[in-house]
Amino acid sequence: MVRIISDSTCDLSQELIDRYHISILPLHIVLGDTEYLDGVNITPDQIYAWSEANKTTPKTSAPSLDDVTAVLKPVLDQGDEAVFFCISEQMSTTGNVLRMVVDHLDAADRVTVVDSMNLSTGIGLMVIESAIWAEAGRSRAEILAHIEELRPLVRASFVVDTLLYLYRGGRCSGLAAMAGSMLKLHPEIVVRDGAMSPTKKYRGKLDSVILHYAKDMEADLMKARPDRVFITHSGCDKATVDSVRTYLESLHYFNEILETRAGGVVSSHCGPGTLGVLFIANS
Repeated sequence: MVRIISDSTCDLSQELIDRYHISILPLHIVLGDTEYLDGVNITPDQIYAWSEANKTTPKTSAPSLDDVTAVLKPVLDQGDEAVFFCISEQMSTTGNVLRMVVDHLDAADRVTVVDSMNLSTGIGLMVIESAIWAEAGRSRAEILAHIEELRPLVRASFVVDTLLYLYRGGRCSGLAAMAGSMLKLHPEIVVRDGAMSPTKKYRGKLDSVILHYAKDMEADLMKARPDRVFITHSGCDKATVDSVRTYLESLHYFNEILETRAGGVVSSHCGPGTLGVLFIANS
């Protein structure tokens, strides 16, 4: 049997994790002198409160060798194989840690580490596809070939409410953050080739900006794989999220519209009020 494992930045809900029998490896979040496990003993709202109180962002880090071993060794002990997804290796050293453990356990012939070249449910889309194939009894080689085809077709983007968190994390200049706040600018961030880059800049109230962002993707959405589309957010008003869902439902195209809340690692870097619509293109 092939087991599907992902680090916690895939931002899948517990319902989806249970439905598809996915194992999750938490990354680490450091608030001052205290270290937490993403999705285990810290919430995004607690992270926001700490960040505001301390005027800085938390540090995030890859899992330890022991963390990875604790997740992977029971899988190997059961005689199973594994496909192990990690956040883009341009953003984290997690993939290197995973490979070190695979080598230490002498399991390279049974475990493959996949650089998702993505983040959040951009990873989650590939994880679910892999889990479906694993449940169908496909081999590890077949699953990996499928992911090689899908990976460049994943479309991951999101609109940021505030540039403050990106600034605090060193991902944009102070001048850009200040100008963005004064002008009510909300940039769209797109993941391409494993890295994040800003594209459009929207202006106005966040709720209308987010809906505008979603509607701007309509041509691409109508050419996507219809199986599923994600709405993933880091703490938006329910009305804002519902407006995006209503819009996607009005397309009468997707078989499933999945809503997830971004985990602690992603939330630490983008801040509250971020929302993305993520899907897999047909070609």
